[in-house]
Amino acid sequence: MHRPTPSSVQTSIQTSPQAGDTTLAQSAYMRLRSDIVEGRLAPGEKLRVEHLKDRYEVGAGTLREALALLVADALVVQHGHRGFRVTSISLADFVDITETRVQLETAALRQSIALGDDAWEADLTSAFHLLALAEERLGDGPRGDGGQFAQWEARNRAFHETLIRACPSRWLHHFLAILYRQSERYRRLSITHQPVPRDVHAEHQALFEACLARDADKASALLAAHIRKTLEAVRELPEAVVNSR
Repeated sequence: MHRPTPSSVQTSIQTSPQAGDTTLAQSAYMRLRSDIVEGRLAPGEKLRVEHLKDRYEVGAGTLREALALLVADALVVQHGHRGFRVTSISLADFVDITETRVQLETAALRQSIALGDDAWEADLTSAFHLLALAEERLGDGPRGDGGQFAQWEARNRAFHETLIRACPSRWLHHFLAILYRQSERYRRLSITHQPVPRDVHAEHQALFEACLARDADKASALLAAHIRKTLEAVRELPEAVVNSR
């Protein structure tokens, strides 16, 4: 019996209508998500399918599928038959996100430091190096540069994920991924407006070094302070910037 090769399987998947629809929905999801995080779709803004399908060049069904993924991310809310809106933001919401993340991420970090092996240390070193390069570029350019910020955000996420990678709890990873995604809009505001002077690179470096030293107490304290520093910055922003309905 003929067995399909990996390349023939990949080709059949890519050319199937169902796979095409999934790819389109995922692409629309990523573009919508980026526009929400970067503020091009404002908190509380109504998302009209008939308008957005032309903007993102997809069909109405594909767009609704992308919006459903964003509802699952809690970046979009659906009001029955009245359609979709970008989820509002508020200082109270970010306080909740921050304190819950501190509790869970420091617990995961302690487990990761205890269980991480040589490969974890190597991955962490690589993630920190890539993040440091992105931070250097972000410091050289305007804070509103979407490309530089997107690169920094991706590498910042990779660094934080690597910090806790050796933690064996899949539920901690699951909930922390949700909290991290929810904090992105607030983090974008804090970096764009810079209401509080801070050296993010120095914060990351101190955390990285404490992890390599296997000092769980110091690393956990640094991580908690690092996460709360963004909340401190957001607190200093004008109320109109942080709170939306």
